[in-house]
Amino acid sequence: MDEVKRLREAVRELKALQTLGEWIRWGAARLEEAGVCCGHGLAAPGDEAAYLALHALGLPPEVPAPVFDTALTAGERQAVVDLIRRRIEERRPAAYLTREAWFCGLRFYVDERVLIPRSPIAELIDAGFAPWLEPQAEVRRILDLGTGCGCIAIACAYAFPEAEIDAADLSTDALAVARYNIRRHGLGQRVRPVHSDLFAALGGARYDLIVSNPPYVSPQELAGLPPEYRHEPEHGLRAGDEGLEYILRILREARRHLRPHGLLVVEVGAAREALERRLPFLPFVWPEFTRGGEGVFVLPASALPTRPEALGL
Repeated sequence: MDEVKRLREAVRELKALQTLGEWIRWGAARLEEAGVCCGHGLAAPGDEAAYLALHALGLPPEVPAPVFDTALTAGERQAVVDLIRRRIEERRPAAYLTREAWFCGLRFYVDERVLIPRSPIAELIDAGFAPWLEPQAEVRRILDLGTGCGCIAIACAYAFPEAEIDAADLSTDALAVARYNIRRHGLGQRVRPVHSDLFAALGGARYDLIVSNPPYVSPQELAGLPPEYRHEPEHGLRAGDEGLEYILRILREARRHLRPHGLLVVEVGAAREALERRLPFLPFVWPEFTRGGEGVFVLPASALPTRPEALGL
C-alpha cells in the first residue's frame, strides 16, 4: 500500500507541473535525490536540469527569462522526463546524452570518444592569455597538445584570428571528432589535426603558444571517481604514478618547440602538488580563476632549460 500511495503522489506531482521553470525544479530535485555527479562542466543539479530540459525542447542553454514561464505540452513534458530519467539511470554525463558541449561560448559535438570539455583554460583563452601574452604580441602559430574534441584549438583560432593552429592527439578516434568540429566551425584552413604522440610527429615545428590539457589522473584517484567518469575514455584521464607521466614529457620537450618569446600553458589538476615537489626549481605561475577551477600552470619559454637533462628527468 505504501508503494501504491507513493506512486499516486508522484503522478499527482507530475500533473501539477505546468511551466518550464516548474519542470526544471522537478528535474533538479530528482537529480539531487539520485546523487548524480555534476563534474563535467555543469556546476549543480539545477544547472544540469535546466540544460537537459532546454535541450529536450530544442532550445539553446541561454534563453530569455519569460521562456521559463511557458507552459509545456504533453509531448514536451515527456521529452524532459525521458532525458532526466536517462541521466539518472545511466549515470551518463549530460553532454554525452545531448551530444554537445560548450567551451568559450562555442558549441562542440562530443561523444564517448573524447573527454567532455570543462577546462578552466577557457578563461585564459577568453583573456587572450593576458598578462603573460602582451596584447600587441604576434601569435602566429599555436599548438593544442592532446586536442580531444578540438575545443581548445578552435577557441584559440577565434581568439587569435591571424594564427594557424596544430591540434595534436594520439587517439585517432579523438581526431575524428576534432575534424568534425573543425569543419562545423569553418576553420579547416587554419586548424590542422595532427596524429602525434605529444611532440613526436611535429618535427622541428616551433610555436608562439603551446596549450595542453593532458591526462593527469593517478590510478588511485581514477579508482575513486564517480560512475559518470567511467563513460569517458580512460586513456584521456590515466597518467601513471602521481598523474605526471605526460606532464613531465611535455616539460622535457616543450622548449625546443617554443619560439624564444613563447608561452607554455598546461592543466595539471590535482597533480600540482606532485609536480612542484618533483620540480621545485621551475618558476610555475598558477593563475587564479574567477569562474572556478585550478591547477593550470603558465611558463615562458625562457623559464625552461635549453637542455632537457637539466630537469633531471
